[in-house]
Amino acid sequence: MRLLTPFSLRSRLKIDKASAITSPTKIDCYGCLEMPSPQVKNPFNSPLETGVRALTILVEAHPAEYDLQRLVELDYLVVHSGDAGGPASLHAPLPLRAGELLVRRGLIEKGLALMMSRGLIRRNLTGEGFRYYADDSAGPFISALTTRYARQLRARANWAVNRFDGVPTDDIRRITHRLFERWSSEFQTTKLPGGTA
Repeated sequence: MRLLTPFSLRSRLKIDKASAITSPTKIDCYGCLEMPSPQVKNPFNSPLETGVRALTILVEAHPAEYDLQRLVELDYLVVHSGDAGGPASLHAPLPLRAGELLVRRGLIEKGLALMMSRGLIRRNLTGEGFRYYADDSAGPFISALTTRYARQLRARANWAVNRFDGVPTDDIRRITHRLFERWSSEFQTTKLPGGTA
């Protein structure tokens, strides 16, 4: 995934700036300056990736507010929409994708914190805990993302928000857990070479 956005460029600039500070330049010859190599971090399974997805979901749901658990379930359905009867899945199907449920909550929490630090997501403290919503600046930000991946992400977020509008989060969780059990079962019955399961 390659997101060339003002945000990612700014983040990249911060990385390069930090790199310049921590990686001293070296003069090998007169007039020759060795530039520090940029420290490009993998965006996959990062707070940036999950934060952009959560932000896209909240923009499509605006002005609705979602709690963390609902965002976790919807994020999973956005990524694997094809398995839930929606449009083709955003990511390629992998046998071990069921394990994503186990680590997704922490990643999304970090992604929300990242987007809140940029003023794109706000949260309200209610009697049932924190609820998140998109800031007014989030819509123009998401609209500025014009890559094919960003367009597909927005279409699937729109599908998930509308498909499960009014459905209690516990019911959505039961759906994702049924998918989880099905995928786990498929993985456990995978035949290995030699006929063993």
